[in-house]
Amino acid sequence: MQGLAQRITALRPELVNSDATLGELAWVWGKDHAEQSGTWRHRLWPDGSGLAGWGWIYLPYEVMRSDGQFLLVKETLLAWQVDPGQPWLLDQILDWYDEQAPELDRRVTVRAADSDALRRLAAHGYRVDEQAAGEAGSWSQFNTRDLDDVPEPVLPNGFRLLTAEQVTPEAAAQAHRDAWHPSSFTDRAMRDVREVWPYRPDLHVLVRAPDGTLAATTIIWLDEDNGTAEFEPVGTHQGFRRLGLGRALLYFGMRQAQHAGATRMLVACLGATAHPAARALYYDVGFRPLSRELPHVKPAG
Repeated sequence: MQGLAQRITALRPELVNSDATLGELAWVWGKDHAEQSGTWRHRLWPDGSGLAGWGWIYLPYEVMRSDGQFLLVKETLLAWQVDPGQPWLLDQILDWYDEQAPELDRRVTVRAADSDALRRLAAHGYRVDEQAAGEAGSWSQFNTRDLDDVPEPVLPNGFRLLTAEQVTPEAAAQAHRDAWHPSSFTDRAMRDVREVWPYRPDLHVLVRAPDGTLAATTIIWLDEDNGTAEFEPVGTHQGFRRLGLGRALLYFGMRQAQHAGATRMLVACLGATAHPAARALYYDVGFRPLSRELPHVKPAG
């Protein structure tokens, strides 16, 4: 699946789905497979040279969060990717999706630039989810930046830049929970993420505050074949925001990626007008839009 992401990134990067990038696949599998894989459905479509397409269904699930409450996710979602040279495989993936979840509303996202996929979704009874795709929706925008000119990161006095080589997995997990409180992320999830290819501790970067708190964190996923690297996830402790830590973290991460051989950086964020914070940060450090997704839905039955 990651190999297919690499091939499409090389040929048609605007067609790589936001939940199908090399880094996103690694991150989601690593952090969630121990707890949520019982509600996942996978199917692969091989060809003579590897993988031509795949589908990954996320069924509704319940998970404990760090605030002691249970999060109930009621939606059913299909992640997918096909080789641009074999677009008809999406028809088979959508038929399989119907078979696996006939009694549920079926949600799927597609890149706005993928006109062929949009036509096939419409033929299978899907329509754009106007609420999810609107100016207050939760759709994703993919952004890109060349790494030819990366400024030196600047932190407030007493703050320090680190890599995961300098912290324990448990401390890194706590940094994630602090940035996304309340969170379902566990210490075990962090240990599992560290075992997923192509995780590298030197490309997992953090900011330490003067009191020892890990105040910001991001993981960088390096695609050596394409010379690209992707931030996923990026977060700042809720008690240390608006101090410039995110900007310094991203510049430091880009420099680490550059030293590892990357020439281009990628990052996804919410793209709707109602969710400007992350997008503004990424624009501030030089990212520009590459593509956006359009959420679709097909009612049950």
